Amino acid sequence: MAQNSVIHETYERNQGILRLKPVFVPRRFAKAGRRLRLHPDDYYALGTVRGSIKERWFASVIPAMNGPLAPPDEGMSYVAADDDASTAFLLKEAVEELGAKLIGKQLYEKYGTWPMYAKFFDFETPLFHHLHLNDAAASLVGRIGKPEAYYFPPQLNNHMGAFPVTYFGYDPDVTREEVRERLLRYEDGDNRITELSRAYRIELGTGWYTPPGVVHAPGSVLTYEPQWNSDVNSVHENIVMGEVYPYDFLAENCPADSKRDIEYIMSLMDWDKNTDPHYKKNYFRPPLVCAHSNEQFTEKWITYGNEYIGAKELTIEPGQTVIIRDSAAYGTVLIQGHGRIGVHQAEAAVMLRFGQMSGDEFFVSEPAAQEGVVITNDSKWEPMVFLKHFGPNHTEMP
Repeated sequence: MAQNSVIHETYERNQGILRLKPVFVPRRFAKAGRRLRLHPDDYYALGTVRGSIKERWFASVIPAMNGPLAPPDEGMSYVAADDDASTAFLLKEAVEELGAKLIGKQLYEKYGTWPMYAKFFDFETPLFHHLHLNDAAASLVGRIGKPEAYYFPPQLNNHMGAFPVTYFGYDPDVTREEVRERLLRYEDGDNRITELSRAYRIELGTGWYTPPGVVHAPGSVLTYEPQWNSDVNSVHENIVMGEVYPYDFLAENCPADSKRDIEYIMSLMDWDKNTDPHYKKNYFRPPLVCAHSNEQFTEKWITYGNEYIGAKELTIEPGQTVIIRDSAAYGTVLIQGHGRIGVHQAEAAVMLRFGQMSGDEFFVSEPAAQEGVVITNDSKWEPMVFLKHFGPNHTEMP
């Protein structure tokens, strides 16, 4: 546990805005999209046995479920107590020590922790068709459910990857028996289950909300994903772009006596949502410009319309100083430009070495957010663009 005095001193000295270290996460499957602004030599910084680095996590108080080779703090955010982060402590420790002073009374009393995190998801190839469990199913394996949202930032998508199309759910005319038959073929050959789904071409600058129980196959675009504090899924597609996924990917989050029970595996789906004939109308999330935007800055809701998570995109015009107020604590990452946020210098990452400190990620306490964060864009030419991730308690979320 970090020294309590270091946590309090860091919080006070930085006026309630904490600077976080970059957190890069490898995955053992698929191919890296190489859009994380990580040095080209560092995508295998943890060795080939761990797979290439394909994600960056933000404001995380939970570890990645990444197998027995992963260290216990993989995926967890650290707060830098000094410029080079030679002194640092977990964001989780800061939440435990500061409580409502950091994340607000409402979140702390209801959840006892910061309840969400965000990530950059960066795959060159599409991901398998899979779902995330709801709370009831996840509780049977000691976990919690996982709703998540997507936003496709133009600043981080210099290329669109091999397959910039996302599948959601199953076609309204598909029957449960058809899906069941494909899942029973999981170990027999390519089950080609996305033949039963619906695909949507990815549009940069927009996003989606994905409830638990909805099967989805994310396309090959770097995606900003605000999500609940969980990492629990069931994979319906067994071969993607020639890569074979073992049966364990389908059943790893099932109770031991249900791993071969196809009816139980089918029950993890929310069938009505998967076959919703108005899926895009209900779950597509075009950006919504906030009414307080003006000639100095533009703020947009990019994740909204659910009871778990919210996110905004904030753009500050060149040479402007603004005060930005929010009703709730949030994590944020700067993806374009440079300047200042509160007492901190801030600059978007261009090319980071693995383990290097950066000036692009912060956590803003609820008191600081409500008082108003002073942000200055020091550029004469480029805007500053922040992505901001919230829990469920922002009073203005649509």
